[in-house]
Amino acid sequence: MGAIAASGSQGLWFLSRGSGLVLLVLFSIVVVLGVATRTGSAPARWPRFAVAELHRTLSLFAVALLVLHVVTAILDPFVTIGWAATLLPFASPYRTLAIGLGTLAVDLAGAVLLTSLFRRRLGQRAWRAVHWLAYLAWPAAFLHSLTAGNDLGIWWVALIEVGSAAAVAAAVLARLIGRARGGPGGAGGPAPRPASAEPRRAPASSPAGAA
Repeated sequence: MGAIAASGSQGLWFLSRGSGLVLLVLFSIVVVLGVATRTGSAPARWPRFAVAELHRTLSLFAVALLVLHVVTAILDPFVTIGWAATLLPFASPYRTLAIGLGTLAVDLAGAVLLTSLFRRRLGQRAWRAVHWLAYLAWPAAFLHSLTAGNDLGIWWVALIEVGSAAAVAAAVLARLIGRARGGPGGAGGPAPRPASAEPRRAPASSPAGAA
């Protein structure tokens, strides 16, 4: 019986850790897509609405995976986390800092998700203000992923961590550069109009051309 219980606990740990790594990848992609939607830097062959829809779909899928990640971690009999730690940061007696960072990421991401669901009622300005929390939720989730496990010595786990960090860092840097230059999504000016929207110059022989 002891061997069966140990095997079951090991399975819960692997499921929790595996879902956590997939969550980190998903969360990183969601952040990158969010930046691409905001700055208009998505590939030219992708309509902007398609990028935004993919961003929302992956966000909802991440929520379902998050439930699996949390439940399997709580049910693992060889660690003591407690249900309170799913909502209250730093309430877990087991690896308080690591689990607390994960809870903080969940709380911040949950605020972003809820305000997105009620975006029309809140208004664009309030929604955007809360949406900035995603830039705080990702570092918390990343640090949680680094400190909650003990498998960073495995090359593919390290590759996931480094790749996720590099992707998000590049997206945030692009966002900051866009704001500084005042490009699409920046604070300095409106997005440029497509070439087809430019007004046609009147012929020189017309009154408008003569003027």
